[in-house]
Amino acid sequence: MDSTTGVRQPTFRIATTADIPELVALIESAYRGEPSRAGWTTEADLLHGQRTDADGVAAAIYGADSRMVAMEAGEELVACCQIQKRDGHAYFGMFAVRPTLQGDGLGKALLAEAERVARDDWSVGEMHMTVISVREELLAWYVRRGYTRTGEVAPFPYGDESFGIPTRDDLRFELLIKKLG
Repeated sequence: MDSTTGVRQPTFRIATTADIPELVALIESAYRGEPSRAGWTTEADLLHGQRTDADGVAAAIYGADSRMVAMEAGEELVACCQIQKRDGHAYFGMFAVRPTLQGDGLGKALLAEAERVARDDWSVGEMHMTVISVREELLAWYVRRGYTRTGEVAPFPYGDESFGIPTRDDLRFELLIKKLG
């Protein structure tokens, strides 16, 4: 157990079908609604509605060249992310840490594990991700971990409720890239 956080030393594993309900609940709790406000990664003021659903998580688990990494502390699921092998790089997404444990270093450890998998298991040289461009605190967190803001943006898919229901009209996705080892 970590003496500073009270959290057991985390372990990583590949998520399975049995994890889908718990993964959906974890992802939703990290980004949407009142439970997300216990952490600092909430999107509750930017988006309402769902962040993901069982089909979205299943696609991450079973998609071609995709892995859903689960992080456990003891036997408790505390964080997750998807990594997907794409054209010469890996894509990082569906990242969630239980809101009450955010700030304890779990996200940093999970991101490092995703980068390790991409570099060592898939032999790719870059990790890519997109972040909502108005999330300056989150963008800064990734920059501190070696990601570069490219300035390349893509429009937010307004009207597609599978991404959530926006509360403002200036949302875009910004591409971040990190060279791996």
